[in-house]
Amino acid sequence: QVQLVESGGGLVQAGGSLRLSCAASGPTTGTHIMGWFRQAPGKEREFVAALTWSGGTTDYADSVKGRFTISRDNAKNTVYLQMNSLKHEDAAVYYCAADVNWGFRTVVARWGYWGQGTQVTVSS
Repeated sequence: QVQLVESGGGLVQAGGSLRLSCAASGPTTGTHIMGWFRQAPGKEREFVAALTWSGGTTDYADSVKGRFTISRDNAKNTVYLQMNSLKHEDAAVYYCAADVNWGFRTVVARWGYWGQGTQVTVSS
C-alpha cells in the first residue's frame, strides 16, 4: 500500500515562492510515477506536474511551466514541487499522487494513490 504525505503549504505573497514536499512510503521506488495536482474552490482537480522515479522525465501543465519545478530525492522517497513567482490563481489545495501509467499522467481518475493535500494561499 502506497502512502503519501504532503507538507510545505502555507501563505505566501504573490510573486513569492514555496516548496511542497511529498513523502512516499510503500512500494513506490522505481515502479511509480509521481505527480502534483491542485484543486481550487469550486473547480475540478487539475494536473500540475509529474515525473518518473527512475528516469527523471518530467511534464508540466502549461500554466506552471517556467515557474514550477518537480524533483525527487530517491534516498528520502520524497518528491518536491518548487513553486516560484506564485500568482493568485495558483492558490489551491495541492495533492501528491502516485501511479504507474505515464501515458495517463494528466488524467485525475487514472491516479491510484493520493495524499491528503496541503493548502497554498497566495495573498496580495
